[in-house]
Amino acid sequence: MKVKNLSRRHVLRGLLNGGMVAVALPVLDCLLDDSGKAWAATGESLPLRFGTWFWGLGATNRIFVPQKIGAGYEVPSQLGPVARVQQHVNLFTNLNVFRDGEPNLCHYSGWIVGRTGKAPKSTAEQPGETLDITVANQIGRTTRFRTLTASATGDFRNTVSYENANSPNPPEISPLEFYTRLFGADFQDPNAPVFTPNPRIMVRRSVLSGVLDEIKTMEKTVGASDRQRLDEYFTGLRHLEKQFDQQLTKPEPIAACHAPPSVSMDPKMGVEVEMVQKRHRMLTDLMVMAVACDQTRVFNMAYSNAQANTVKEGYEKPHHTTTHEEPIDSHIGYQPQCAYFSSRAIEEWAYFVEAFTKIREGAGTLLDNMLIYANTDHGEARIHSLDGLVAFTAGRAGGRVKTGLHIDAGATGVTRVAYTAMRAMGIDLPNWGAKSNMTSNTFSEILA
Repeated sequence: MKVKNLSRRHVLRGLLNGGMVAVALPVLDCLLDDSGKAWAATGESLPLRFGTWFWGLGATNRIFVPQKIGAGYEVPSQLGPVARVQQHVNLFTNLNVFRDGEPNLCHYSGWIVGRTGKAPKSTAEQPGETLDITVANQIGRTTRFRTLTASATGDFRNTVSYENANSPNPPEISPLEFYTRLFGADFQDPNAPVFTPNPRIMVRRSVLSGVLDEIKTMEKTVGASDRQRLDEYFTGLRHLEKQFDQQLTKPEPIAACHAPPSVSMDPKMGVEVEMVQKRHRMLTDLMVMAVACDQTRVFNMAYSNAQANTVKEGYEKPHHTTTHEEPIDSHIGYQPQCAYFSSRAIEEWAYFVEAFTKIREGAGTLLDNMLIYANTDHGEARIHSLDGLVAFTAGRAGGRVKTGLHIDAGATGVTRVAYTAMRAMGIDLPNWGAKSNMTSNTFSEILA
């Protein structure tokens, strides 16, 4: 039987060496409602999170796409690792990218449309705001980091997150540096018995206040176009100010939060699949705990770049070259080495999803209170197609999304998956995308 008269802000008080000590309670079952999905005292829901995951060069559809639609679908060989997390994910197949008269920019058009809704004119045209930023602007302003982005490629240029066409969000590529950023000197442990505001953050907050005042003064003396630029800059600094304020406020206790074991050195930074896998798993484990500790509610992870340049020990060609040059095996009907590389990517997708299921939260897991969108740049890997694309979602978004389904998109736009994800996250957009990629049509099958 639950005791309902406790607040989540309740503290235990005691004396130590003549001084008063206040120790905050962790997230106890008695602090949650009967469903385990909200705080009993206030009815406030547990926080929702949103993430994205990316892999390059799509799939070998012959051994990837199930025949059965809906629940309980069979798992073809290349999709094999997903069997471990099938109940937690939705698989979307037969998705299209519409070019609207623009060129087919290999390894570019597909993922740009999937994350911005717009077909690019050239590879020199940088993407505008990606969907993770759209979501972060609504749910990510109260955490230490509005967003976090990481990439297992070892190349900081491989980002899938853009604030706008001029502002990419560089990914973390070093597990050592990522650990230091998340759990180094500026980390405020929400379960620590004593909270001491970080003096470095206090100084930064003070300096920022002065900068904001200066901007307000400058806005009165410059022209209209400069005022617009200053306003955009001011908005970004206001986001930073809120993050500083959050770091200077005692965090709520979180039972699942604990700093992971210290990372003392980086793994090798090569592109051999075993090295990429190790980096991906180290970055994933750090990202999971960053989310569990409520350091961010919006995050991105890339397994490979769009060109998918991973290599296999004992095999002379990287993944990308293999798709172009490996002949189809007449006995099995597809490129076996190409299929190997894609299978390794899907193995890491399954690891990423599984990692969030291992953190208990309320009546379920961390994954139950989030939605992850996974996309790629092409459909059939061998021909670099912009039709027949596949995508995933994972997680139930706090009960807003059904899982375990295979949905045949019927050759409709890949933007429908992103639009459905944003709607599930509470983003009130009447439509999303541009021209033929614009959609107002969700995948209602997965919405609860």
